[in-house]
Amino acid sequence: MYSERMSTSERLIESTRELLWERGYIGTSPKAILERAGAGQGSMYHHFKGKPDLALAAIRRTAEELRATVEEILGGPGSAYERVEAYLLRERDVLRGCPVGRLTMDPDVIASDELRTPVDETIAWVRARLAAVVEEGRQQGEFAPHLDGEEVAATVLATVQGGYVLARASGSPAAFDAGVRGLLSLLAPRG
Repeated sequence: MYSERMSTSERLIESTRELLWERGYIGTSPKAILERAGAGQGSMYHHFKGKPDLALAAIRRTAEELRATVEEILGGPGSAYERVEAYLLRERDVLRGCPVGRLTMDPDVIASDELRTPVDETIAWVRARLAAVVEEGRQQGEFAPHLDGEEVAATVLATVQGGYVLARASGSPAAFDAGVRGLLSLLAPRG
């Protein structure tokens, strides 16, 4: 499953990332991690203090990747609207949900300040990054002058995260897509 050049610690982190997304923290057992990573029984404790330490490394990696993806889109070319549109329309595995957002529904992650912190920081960072793009568009006359960047950013995040929930509940990405289309029609520059 993993490249033979990938170190054992990397295989453990990647396995944990996948399992957290699929099963949540409680469903991600050390045995499942080791099996998915193709690692020996003592490997996890050789490289990490235990499951919480490994989960933290996995959550941080997932958060870093999400931030990089978002920055590539929101920091890329195009008008403010086009960048928000690109963020909303980017390719996603809608039925699996957001690998960071799903962690907010995991009671074990939320109960741990250490595990919750990179989740909270990443969501706050995405919100702030979206708000800055919206504010830029508002100042350039692209968005209505009364729009508040922070509020629009919160709405964008709520649409994405809520869209994942609706899509998963219905078993179809149609609800996600409808929410995105609706939000984009509300944000579309008037001209």
